[in-house]
Amino acid sequence: MTAQIALITGANKGIGFETARILGLDGMIVLVGARSAALGEKAAAALAEEGIDARFVHLDVTDAVSVQAAADRIEDELGRLDVLVNNAGITPTDASDPASSPPPSRVSPGLVRAAFETNVLGVVAVTNAMLPLLRRSPAGRIVNVSSSLGSLTRTTDPSASPSLPNLLPYNTSKTALNAVTVAYARELAGTPIKVNSVAPGFCATDLNGHTGTRTPAQGAAVVAGAAVLGGDGPTGAYLSEDGRVPW
Repeated sequence: MTAQIALITGANKGIGFETARILGLDGMIVLVGARSAALGEKAAAALAEEGIDARFVHLDVTDAVSVQAAADRIEDELGRLDVLVNNAGITPTDASDPASSPPPSRVSPGLVRAAFETNVLGVVAVTNAMLPLLRRSPAGRIVNVSSSLGSLTRTTDPSASPSLPNLLPYNTSKTALNAVTVAYARELAGTPIKVNSVAPGFCATDLNGHTGTRTPAQGAAVVAGAAVLGGDGPTGAYLSEDGRVPW
């Protein structure tokens, strides 16, 4: 098998779907990870209509059994993985109207826990399950879809922070995800695997009630770019369309 193989979590819609499209049109086999079989199969079929080798993989990043089953299936059917895009993410507060979201002092621990279950712990679970397959790639790539709201530098900048939504569960989960990226990059330093966080920009998706100013395809272009970094590309970096994002 010469075609590269990419797994994208949360790939049935939004940035994940558009990332699968870009990588698929580039000749990769794209594994459409999704919790819903109906939505995942529909997304894979839509990509296949464009001539893409797209295959639905049932994957709930918060379910250990589902994660391991997905890894086992990829092992049995393909034997390796070249790209992992950890795209699945949630915000348990209303990102479409930040003014209506509770301030940190009124956020329940349960909302924070829910965000971390998917946005942080789910990434760790999927990455650990897929790493043995990625190690078989001559140039493995792990892309963690973060957000500029995870940047402590930006959210504490007096000139910028007043305009940024103060969404405690979401923002802190993306900051933690960036730390996860750095931890894996440190472990995998000296190997062919590169691990980076990506801020795709404020894209119109279900996550924010389609209030974003960028299209999912524009955000996906940033994600896909990190998925096909050359050997001289960075690892342990926080990337955006405009270059590196400050931690």
